[in-house]
Amino acid sequence: MSTPKAAGSITQTVPTSGALTVGLVQINNSFSGQNYLPYSVALLQTYVQKNSADPARYRFLAPIYKRMRIADAVEMLKDADLVGFSTYVWNGRISLEIARRLKVLKPGISIVFGGPHVPDQPEAFLRANPQIDLAVHNEGERTFLKLLEAFPDRTSWRVLAGVSLIEANGTFVRNPNIDRVRDLDEIPSPFLGGAFDEIMAANPDESWIGLWETNRGCPFRCTFCDWGSATAAKVTKFGEERLFHEVDWFAEKKIEYIFCCDANFGIQKRDVDIANYVADIKKQTGFPVALSVQNTKNATERAYETQKILSDAGLNKGVALSMQSVDMTTLEAIKRDNISLGTYMELQRRFTRDKVETYSDLILGLPGETYESFVKGVDLLMENGQHNRIQFNNLSILPNAEMGDPAYQAKYGMVTVESKIINIHGERVELDDDVPEVQDLVIATAATPLDDWRRTRIFCWMTALLHFDKLFQIPLILAHGISGISYRDMIEAFMGADPERFPMIAEINAFFESEAQSIQKGGSEYVFSKEYLNIFWPADEYIFVKLTAEGKFNAFYAEAGKLLAETLDARSSGLPLEIVEEAVRLNHALVHQPFVQTDLKVSLTYDLLDYWHKVRGGEQALLRKVPLVVEIDRKSKPYADFQAWCREIVWWGNKKGAYLYSPRALEITPELAGHY
Repeated sequence: MSTPKAAGSITQTVPTSGALTVGLVQINNSFSGQNYLPYSVALLQTYVQKNSADPARYRFLAPIYKRMRIADAVEMLKDADLVGFSTYVWNGRISLEIARRLKVLKPGISIVFGGPHVPDQPEAFLRANPQIDLAVHNEGERTFLKLLEAFPDRTSWRVLAGVSLIEANGTFVRNPNIDRVRDLDEIPSPFLGGAFDEIMAANPDESWIGLWETNRGCPFRCTFCDWGSATAAKVTKFGEERLFHEVDWFAEKKIEYIFCCDANFGIQKRDVDIANYVADIKKQTGFPVALSVQNTKNATERAYETQKILSDAGLNKGVALSMQSVDMTTLEAIKRDNISLGTYMELQRRFTRDKVETYSDLILGLPGETYESFVKGVDLLMENGQHNRIQFNNLSILPNAEMGDPAYQAKYGMVTVESKIINIHGERVELDDDVPEVQDLVIATAATPLDDWRRTRIFCWMTALLHFDKLFQIPLILAHGISGISYRDMIEAFMGADPERFPMIAEINAFFESEAQSIQKGGSEYVFSKEYLNIFWPADEYIFVKLTAEGKFNAFYAEAGKLLAETLDARSSGLPLEIVEEAVRLNHALVHQPFVQTDLKVSLTYDLLDYWHKVRGGEQALLRKVPLVVEIDRKSKPYADFQAWCREIVWWGNKKGAYLYSPRALEITPELAGHY
């Protein structure tokens, strides 16, 4: 492993007397007990330390990087002369409250807000939050240095590019944005410069996640996103040698997980080299364990090559194909029609062929999308081979996205509700001194009225439960492939199950309906369960866990098999019902369950296992009538602890869909016939 060059480091200086004490705040949510290194504010610190005329003038306090009691945060920052906050949707309200209390405690303190959560048109925001002395827009490194160099002459701030403020006489000032940094190596690396050394040493038990940029900018202008609008569609790059040294740093510090902040990893030719370097360092050192990236759009070959490298190295849990919608009317409304849908479809086919798991993103509630167009899109993706996971995301409004414009929302009849921001599989952490973060969630549009939004949301949950949680995937794939019935028709049959004849499935539907109504009234997007890990579950996974906990799987499969058989019969599908029954029985046997101590053998008259595997692998599948026994290994990974099963099978299996046991099929030859 190479050693970072000394030339890339920042000289640590001893503050002079009368130094300016600077506090920095970048509060991130914890993830599975891990915390993100505060990368954004570290960039500010290292830029100042490198480019200031007198670096010794500044004393930087240890940054605040995670949620804590507001009173404790104020205590940590009270000695600062100036505090800079990096804000986004997950920390906007707590940052404002910390700043407000600091101002009450110490009226002379200077409060500076930056980050994507500061509105581009900030007058109302600043007047509503008089604790903010100055707001910085877009890239902040150069501006932050300029305002520190001018301190304490705050009157000079009013002429700085890229800032806004309310003057003492009540005048609002919003200056044009500062030019973006074109040579990003002007900004020194906070990793190589030692910006994180102090907090890492002070928190030896902390498990860190690295935030990492290889470039900045996005050439696309999707209306639901604030990325393209913030970066003027230009992509700038950090130097490749610097990036390699940063990867060395991650490995040296044993950083397991890296989240790449690039909008389009794979957009640059060199991204193949970067992916290869990370893979090589992992092979040499074991670190990083995973590198999460946002795939580029339209660059099919490079997107494939970079993701294949990461997958082969075990650096990703699945390749994200973020389509958001497959309806052209919707794609035009969200200014995404210049992104080739064919690229995604081709990537999905290639990754499937090469045994690389993918998952697709769709957003519920986009302008122009109807119930009909949405479910057709889901059907299309599944027919095209997406059997691993579709992530169904609810649409929320970002303040600086084009969709945040009231005129845009009015044009498409968008209805929003304020709801708390809850992380999927997040714990319920209740501090005695905290403010919850909120979002504006879209719960209806002109194209998808309130009732249709709920119906769409239920369709998403039912599809996830039956197909992507693997509870009923084998019968669905078989029925679609042999009879031609659409996935959509089968899923809707479950949504319309007769409560008297299918009480358990009807109960699941009623639960989904109740959850959808709750979301429309401002309730949580996820289902909190104190008894199941004390976390927030997607509604489909909650049902999976609940059926297991209450011992209702046998009854569920009895109803589900009967409902599917009737649905196929009603459409004169011609699929023999004994094949359907075998598929249901096999799927039931394969679902991973806790407290199982014995292996299982399932006798079949058709090679359903081969058919299912080939469809999932994107191959031509032919159902062979051949007697066989499927041996299911249930002993090698047993779970005697229900909570551990919830965590490791249902939660951690989310992206990879790893909910099933490993089966092995043995054809019944004359030699084996006597054994079975």
